[in-house]
Amino acid sequence: MKRNTIGLVLATLALLFAAHARGGGQSESSASHKAQAPRSVRLYVFDCGVLHNPDMGRFNLKKEDVATTDMSIACFLIAHPKGTLVWDTGAIPDKSWTPSGHMVTEHVTLPDGQTREADVDKSLQAQLAEIGYSPADITYLALSHYHYDHTANANEFAGATWIVPQLEHDAMFGGKFSGSLQPSTFSDLQKSKTIILKSDLKDGEDDVFGDGTVIVKSAPGHTQGHQVLYVKLAKTGGVVLSGDLYHYPAEQALDRVPTFEFNQEQTRASRLVISAFLKKTGAQLWIQHDIAGNAKLKKSPQFYE
Repeated sequence: MKRNTIGLVLATLALLFAAHARGGGQSESSASHKAQAPRSVRLYVFDCGVLHNPDMGRFNLKKEDVATTDMSIACFLIAHPKGTLVWDTGAIPDKSWTPSGHMVTEHVTLPDGQTREADVDKSLQAQLAEIGYSPADITYLALSHYHYDHTANANEFAGATWIVPQLEHDAMFGGKFSGSLQPSTFSDLQKSKTIILKSDLKDGEDDVFGDGTVIVKSAPGHTQGHQVLYVKLAKTGGVVLSGDLYHYPAEQALDRVPTFEFNQEQTRASRLVISAFLKKTGAQLWIQHDIAGNAKLKKSPQFYE
């Protein structure tokens, strides 16, 4: 009897081990865990890769003006008691590659034949799933602008309400595409429920949840309807996500405007308005492509509140 009991225990342990192995040892924060609405606003920062940029002349900068020419690719989730908002969706579509546990270099071919390279090791949807969200859980989608390195996974959120300036919407679906667009990544948004904003500095904003904590603000120039996002956090304070108002801190320090702006004068005007807003509110400016600044930020599943 004793021998049979020991055998039964060993067999049970083996079955439990096998079941654990098949399940991958998922933690509570994995895809099986459904996120609950937070009590206060949370800001999650996702790692959407690194973009290689060998041509600093496009930014009216020299290589010696920057610590590195590489740029971070950041995506964000704002979780509010009344819903969720995804801001920017990366450069490489999740469906175009398979994560392997290490960095992978992916190539993007633009409509005009130009190519770009980006390193990625985590999919956006996997990072969302880790904290209990799926694309179907997202209430709102807002893109800083239509360039390919911000729209890669936009189609995955076509079921959300899309917040977009009229001029940006018209440019995205007007049939004429510049080299920096990848229309296939956002084509599904044309059928999305939309909130259309004015494309001007004075009136072009949307208080997403109606309480002043998450505000999409017009900042045209980089594209026709470029915008930034203000998030007011209870502990961290105010944060402005820059989109491409700046790409490198050197643009701000040296007062340089890229050569490929839709309208350079509009960009300068937008920078002045946002600078005044930062001073008025005491908010931080997070330059989304600043690889050194981005490296210092807490990444999901950690969050700011």
